[in-house]
Amino acid sequence: MNVAGIVLKHEVPPVDEYISIRLAAGLSRKSEKAATIGLSNSIAAVCAFDGDKRIGIGRVVGDGGCFFEIVDIAVLPEYQKRGIGRMIMEALVEYLHTHAPDTAYVSLMADHGTPKFYERFGFQPALPPTKCGMFLRINRAEQ
Repeated sequence: MNVAGIVLKHEVPPVDEYISIRLAAGLSRKSEKAATIGLSNSIAAVCAFDGDKRIGIGRVVGDGGCFFEIVDIAVLPEYQKRGIGRMIMEALVEYLHTHAPDTAYVSLMADHGTPKFYERFGFQPALPPTKCGMFLRINRAEQ
């Protein structure tokens, strides 16, 4: 899928743009320290551009063999609902189908509860009693 004028590049975004795009898209805040460490450990990353302006991001993280997670799917609000998120997901899923070993487990956790979007790419809800998705957020400021 192509969106007129939008170009995807396989690159890790700079920390400041990563944080600002996540926040603008309604995702949770990440500290500069956490973003710096996390971005440097990306397995794969895709950025969407409108000209020179970075307007969307997405990454794959994990151990590179058994487990992968798709994270940071975020598009600036003024560019949402145009298929850019779909372009980012298609690029990341293609990367995984090409590079992840057989039997790899790919997961994701969506902040906004958009399961229908991710089901298009083959993802299934992890539902009890056979599966249970869980998380732990480290937030020392609230402790």
